Amino acid sequence: MDTNLALVLLLTPLLGFLINVFFGKQLGKSVSGTIGTFTVAISFVVSIYFFLQINQTKQPVTIHIFDWITISNFNVGFGLLLDQLSILWLLFVTGIGSLIHLYSISYMHDDENMHKFFAYLNLFVFFMITLVIGSNLLVMFIGWEGVGLCSYLLIGFWHKNQEYNDAAKKAFIMNRIGDLGLLIGIFILGVLFSTVDFTTLKTSIETTTTINSYWIGTAAFALFIGACGKSAQIPLYTWLPDAMAGPTPVSALIHAATMVTAGIFMVSRLNFLFDLVPNIQNIIAVVGAITALVAATIGLVQNDIKKVLAYSTVSQLGLMFLALGVGAYEVAIFHVITHAFFKACLFLGSGSVIHALHGEQDMRKMGGLKKVMPITYLTMLVSSLAISGVPLFSGFFSKDEILLVAFEHSIPLWIIASIASIMTAFYMFRLMFLTFFNTFRGTEEQKHHLHESPSLITFPLIVLAILATFGGLISLPGHSWLNDYLTPVLPKLAAAEHHLDTTAYILMTIAVIGGIVGIVLAYVKYNKRNTVPVSDEAIIGFSKVLYNKYYVDEAYTVLFVNPINALSRFFRDYIETFISSLIFGLGKVTIALSAQGRKVHNGSIGLYLFVFVIGICAIISYLFLAQ
Repeated sequence: MDTNLALVLLLTPLLGFLINVFFGKQLGKSVSGTIGTFTVAISFVVSIYFFLQINQTKQPVTIHIFDWITISNFNVGFGLLLDQLSILWLLFVTGIGSLIHLYSISYMHDDENMHKFFAYLNLFVFFMITLVIGSNLLVMFIGWEGVGLCSYLLIGFWHKNQEYNDAAKKAFIMNRIGDLGLLIGIFILGVLFSTVDFTTLKTSIETTTTINSYWIGTAAFALFIGACGKSAQIPLYTWLPDAMAGPTPVSALIHAATMVTAGIFMVSRLNFLFDLVPNIQNIIAVVGAITALVAATIGLVQNDIKKVLAYSTVSQLGLMFLALGVGAYEVAIFHVITHAFFKACLFLGSGSVIHALHGEQDMRKMGGLKKVMPITYLTMLVSSLAISGVPLFSGFFSKDEILLVAFEHSIPLWIIASIASIMTAFYMFRLMFLTFFNTFRGTEEQKHHLHESPSLITFPLIVLAILATFGGLISLPGHSWLNDYLTPVLPKLAAAEHHLDTTAYILMTIAVIGGIVGIVLAYVKYNKRNTVPVSDEAIIGFSKVLYNKYYVDEAYTVLFVNPINALSRFFRDYIETFISSLIFGLGKVTIALSAQGRKVHNGSIGLYLFVFVIGICAIISYLFLAQ
């Protein structure tokens, strides 16, 4: 029965994809949207079943479907692993995915290719489930590559706009760079241990007495490069803000619960490997902290409401990697969960605002929406309080845990993370004050049509806001249900349980005061003084550097894109031309020789007799000379 239910969990979204691809246009928008939502909801229900079963039995469900690769003593099966970690990921992937699908029924209703959109969403969820429940690295890699493909399809969904196509290609290419690192790591582990199965790999590492630390470190670093690409860490983070080119539900799906969390999932799944290489863990922590700070500074001055949230996502992912780097996998997972709640709510809320303003995303042309969009405002306010670390909201608990473990590991990392957290509170409430407070700054036509979004849009917002409020209760200091639940997968948790002491209270107070300071500064500047950001042309000084994202994209263009394009043009104009000329030259020589040979075959009997006599004479002469 478990096998059948696991296949239902995995294949139902794929079925939704196939139905919408082949029959969606004939079925109509409402039916295609309903099918897409229903298939993901089925996977969510099955995930709940497995969650209840595993929570009771404490035993993982391992399912072998078929033998895949057999080379000498290296065997890879196509199997599924349903344990505490994968089920936890499944719950918010399919649960939040269902809400995003439901939201999309209304949000995308006017799009002529709505059936195709739901097909891509279903395929995305199918590959994400594959990534999460794969029993070995190669099955996970199928899902890993699949979500990369689907992100390309969804980011460039409105493909008539060339900028959106460029953003989709950028996401695809930068992910391929990281994926090369992931493949190298998989190959190294396969050579070292003759397996890529998670359970067998863990057993081999724990029982092997002589482990080659150099190659283990190389494999871990290569895997981390793969995580950097998928989870948008420096230097492979620039694709994520550009992914805002896709429809808002896509942004919520990619940024909140699915694709960008794949790197955290992979590192957490291989915790037994990364624990062996503390040097690589230090690199992960430093990269995460720097990413959190850099992205937060960029988010301070962005005026596109979705770009602010995008850089917020990069910053929060940096905090998660900081936790991974100090070995606090459970803390990173905790923040993944709370972040999924409030960030999905924020993205869907921004989509509600954009929907009401008929596509407007510039916060300088918003304002005063609190009265006309009360549900959107309240849900986004709750989520902004959560991401800012205000006490009793979910983000307070998970972010406070990250700051605590960072302080225990390295005070400089704690300082960087704390500064990034203060900036988060500032730019999130900058977004809130510019969008919802004071007077409306848009056009009269937009003002006339302002309205709250339909219930299919507001219902997911309300559910996510509730989760963003109470989601932190799953891991309270000293009484963490989450830690107890994850102990079979992360056995070190028993010793890592945090209890509140004087240091913890002091750090908590500093974090709360820092967040409140950020909120107050945003209030004074953007609500009380009603400051509106200046036009792009008027931005000067360091603000211009931040607004242009430290010119990293321009630097990448100069250092990588232009040289590759120049090399391509060189091969096209010279090497390809030379090779083509050589091939065509050989063809011309052949044609010329055949033309001369063709002249011999002219049907003249006299010529044939002459050649015959010459041949006979040559043969006779050779025979006499040979004597």
